[in-house]
Formats: sequence, structure tokens, C-alpha cells
Amino acid sequence: QVQLVESGGGLVQPGGSLRLSCAASGRIFSINAMGWYRQAPGKQRELVATITSGGTTNYTDFVKGRFTISRDNAKNTVYLQLNSLKPEDTAVYYCYAVVRLYYWGRGTQVTVSA
Repeated sequence: QVQLVESGGGLVQPGGSLRLSCAASGRIFSINAMGWYRQAPGKQRELVATITSGGTTNYTDFVKGRFTISRDNAKNTVYLQLNSLKPEDTAVYYCYAVVRLYYWGRGTQVTVSA
């Protein structure tokens, strides 16, 4: 089994920044892709960003230029730097990791409000 634990969420004012972390543990030989989704109240879960084991990144259009995904393979950890936050970024952010199967964290709340 693989466990993912997110951290770093919180309340921030518009224009502010947060850094989310997601650490994987358990029976891991190697992790393929990792990434982040988010789900706002009343909306479907949507992709935010992905990163391959080699470091290739992909972003959804609405976060390009504002969010940065990175990973530390030695620590089995993926990060998401959120800058220039907007109220519409308010959501629960979930990380995932592909270790033959998809594994998900339980999510961390990000609230952007004045």
C-alpha cells in the first residue's frame, strides 16, 4: 500500500502565496507521475498540474504562470507553489501518485479570501 499525506493549505488573502507538499510512503519502488487536482464546492474535481519522474511538467491553463509543480524523488514528495492566488482558487487540493496504480491523498483546504 501507498499513503499520501498533503500539507501546507490554509487561509490566504488574494494575491498571496502558499506552498503545498505531498509526501508518499509505504511500499514504493519507484513513483511515475505525480500531480495535483482540486475540487471547489459544487464543482467537479479538476486537474491542476502534473510532473513526470523525469521532471516534465504540465499545467492547466488557469494556473499557468502562477503555480509551479516540483518534486523531490529522494523524498517521494511533490510540491505545488501557489502564487498570485485568487478567490476562485479556493478548493480542496488533492495530490496523487502513480505507483502502478493511482493513489490519492485526503486533500488540503486552500481558502483565498480577504
